[in-house]
Amino acid sequence: MNKLCIFLSIFGLLLLPAGARAQTGENVDVRSGIKHDEYERLLRKYVNEQGLVNYSGWKQNQADLAALDVYLKEFAPKANSPAQGNEKAAALVNAYNAFMLRWILSNYPTESVWALKDSFKGKHSEIGGRKVSFNDIEHGTLRPSIGYRTHSVLVCAARSCPPLQRFAYTAAMFDEQNDHAFRTWLAREDLNKFSPNDKKVEISSIFKWFKQDFDKAGGVPKILGRYAPSFLHDFAASGNYEIKYIPYNWGLNDQGPHGRNYSRTNLVFDNIFK
Repeated sequence: MNKLCIFLSIFGLLLLPAGARAQTGENVDVRSGIKHDEYERLLRKYVNEQGLVNYSGWKQNQADLAALDVYLKEFAPKANSPAQGNEKAAALVNAYNAFMLRWILSNYPTESVWALKDSFKGKHSEIGGRKVSFNDIEHGTLRPSIGYRTHSVLVCAARSCPPLQRFAYTAAMFDEQNDHAFRTWLAREDLNKFSPNDKKVEISSIFKWFKQDFDKAGGVPKILGRYAPSFLHDFAASGNYEIKYIPYNWGLNDQGPHGRNYSRTNLVFDNIFK
């Protein structure tokens, strides 16, 4: 095999998301009774309607950095009375997104989560009395428990992620909040585009990478029909269209300049040389 073929093979492998490369992780338990109000305050302050984050402003505000750290410490104790059902799901979605925000803030400025070492498989976060990874939360816990619904609510700091919502998930409202996140995601034409006249849909690569999760719930068309904008429900649910997958933009979901020009070439070099 010549050098070009080797490079292209590496290039293709590195374009896969963390989850598609290693869809494994350990189960994570979290204690019950965690309050998420302060986290929601921070989201409302630093996340805009497009789901982009004012990392620069947040990093310069020591009081709000400390507030985030205090919130994250709520997850650390051993789960002697572990949360169950929607309480566990809501807590771990909040934990994933909040620990991801802290991971970026600790390393900001950066152009991408992939510019940082072992972002997804490194056990950086203390939950339930032990160190866990983002893969543990996503693949070891949430996907086995809530299936395809995982993919609308976890935000891995990339511009192609479903938009980061400006609220904290709660046990009482988790189902409604998850539906809202899905509808918001599918209504964004830069992230998912429906073209009935052309019988074509262009959707996030997440639907390809985690096809098995959507198949377990009846298939991608069924999910698209459930959550697409109302005037597109019948078309989206029909499956009578060509599906194309939008290349994933791993640039940082920053309100400022970082991540805007992050390319596939940057992704390859970050994975090889960081």
